[in-house]
Amino acid sequence: MVVRKILLNGNPLLRKVSKPIKIMTPDIRKLVEDMIETMYENQGAGLAAVQIGELKRLIVIDVSEKKDQPFVLINPKIVEKSKEEIGKEACLSVPGLEGKVSRFQQIIVKAKNIHFKDVEVEAEGYFAVALQHEVDHLEGVLYIDRVETGTLKPSRDDEE
Repeated sequence: MVVRKILLNGNPLLRKVSKPIKIMTPDIRKLVEDMIETMYENQGAGLAAVQIGELKRLIVIDVSEKKDQPFVLINPKIVEKSKEEIGKEACLSVPGLEGKVSRFQQIIVKAKNIHFKDVEVEAEGYFAVALQHEVDHLEGVLYIDRVETGTLKPSRDDEE
């Protein structure tokens, strides 16, 4: 596993739409391993492949307390959503900032898992928010595009 460099806001690749993955290959498995390692190394809750320069519809998420339950979704598509709420978000590609974003608190996502089998994931709360944030990356959308006016500010984590 390799920790990869995270692309930062301003990199044009982050604004491109990622391409679907058609088959599972050893290269895709290696990419998943690198993404998980990179996410953990950077204390992230999620990472999209495009954030490390790969225009592939692939995301990894781990919102568990111990950061030991990585969740892999290939070609994720949000098919149902409900209960919109505003909450704080930040992003590894936009370091040092946070803002308030309106997201759905309950969603259903259809995707492929690491074994390239169809899965349907019901998510709520922080997990649902993280999924929406990462799926946005696959569409070339950053959370700062959705941030509530006047709420984007330096993150408190940087003040330590």
